[in-house]
Amino acid sequence: MYNKLINNEATLGVIGLGYVGLPIALEFAKKIPVVGFDIKADRVEMMKNRIDPSQELTPEEFDGTDIFFTANVEDLKKVNFYIVAVPTPIDDHKLPDLKPLLKATEMVGKVMKKGDYVVYESTVYPGCTEEDCVPILEKESGLKFCEDFKVGFSPERINPGDREHTLTKIVKVVSGCDQKSCEDIAKTYELVIEAGVHRAGSIKVAEAAKIIENTQRDVNIALMNELSIIFNKMNINTFDVLEAAGTKWNFLKFFPGLVGGHCIGVDPYYLAYKAKKFGYHPQIINSGRFVNDSMGSYVAKQLVKKIIAKDKNIKNARVLVMGVTFKENVSDIRNSKVVDVINELKTYSVNVDVIDPFAVSLEVNEEYGFELKSKPEGTYDAVIAAVNHKQYVELQESYFEELTGKDGILIDIKGMYRNKIKNLTYWSL
Repeated sequence: MYNKLINNEATLGVIGLGYVGLPIALEFAKKIPVVGFDIKADRVEMMKNRIDPSQELTPEEFDGTDIFFTANVEDLKKVNFYIVAVPTPIDDHKLPDLKPLLKATEMVGKVMKKGDYVVYESTVYPGCTEEDCVPILEKESGLKFCEDFKVGFSPERINPGDREHTLTKIVKVVSGCDQKSCEDIAKTYELVIEAGVHRAGSIKVAEAAKIIENTQRDVNIALMNELSIIFNKMNINTFDVLEAAGTKWNFLKFFPGLVGGHCIGVDPYYLAYKAKKFGYHPQIINSGRFVNDSMGSYVAKQLVKKIIAKDKNIKNARVLVMGVTFKENVSDIRNSKVVDVINELKTYSVNVDVIDPFAVSLEVNEEYGFELKSKPEGTYDAVIAAVNHKQYVELQESYFEELTGKDGILIDIKGMYRNKIKNLTYWSL
């Protein structure tokens, strides 16, 4: 397969052109012909015009690529090496939602041929590729796994908004259903990955390696959030404590915060789900998720207490929330925990305005049912600096005083303005 790809005797295709799929497709398209497929025709048209709908890539990064963008499934029939990079979210009950993955698998199964390869990049629990996806590929194609087609798993490691740790500079974990397919898949990724490729011992090992990356971060951040709650009761600033503790060479530098997005806030639920299938209740993982999922409500309640302490009527109090994306300097609003803060405030009849220089108001309205303000309007009782976007980091106290007056409250979730606020009532995690 590798030799066919580099000799233009086979074609590579990427299914799902989001923040993971598009960078992969463009990098491969600098080396070999690529078919880039997405189910959303409007997104495909944007990419044809060198526009990244996720706002991660510049138009120049489309230059020098041999790529055919399409939303037509028929165009996938000429593909021989499929890379599936579709979302794997959770549902309202915090259970794995495999619908996008299984629909993509069904679609690939209908067009794949004998000798084809299918490599999954979507984060899943160990066993999902072989137990959930492969049977669908066999059913839809009429082909036999390993004998007629090969399957692999190579988890995505892209960090949205990070211009340093980009796709080519992160070691890629790869796996295959047998030794030959693993080697073919590894050599194919080595075409574009400068940092090198790690060959995992099996597909399940590669699946597990990915899912514990984010589970580890989630548990560590949960500890910081719990410490923040404890230190708040002691009237100690958590960031001051972490700065002091961080002077020891082996102290792990994690920080408290709202844990959302489609990775850290989701992947642990996949692992917990699979663990329960084996009769084990993962206490540490679930405890970490509980702490992190409750932080939005905790932040809102701290603000409500401070408004009441100033003898202000909480009903119809005005609060400005700055930032609604799940992390800094990205447009992605999926699973944003800032929304938990907003919704909790609304239960107290607080009037909340939200601004964000990266988020799209239409997308926010479709996802969460409220629109963004283009700019602050009037005077607020409090401001919540929720996301440390680059536009916010260097703001001075005078900016917030203009928004709230001298008796205002500033909630600084990320500790951006620590030791800079002298007049306003200040609180951070």
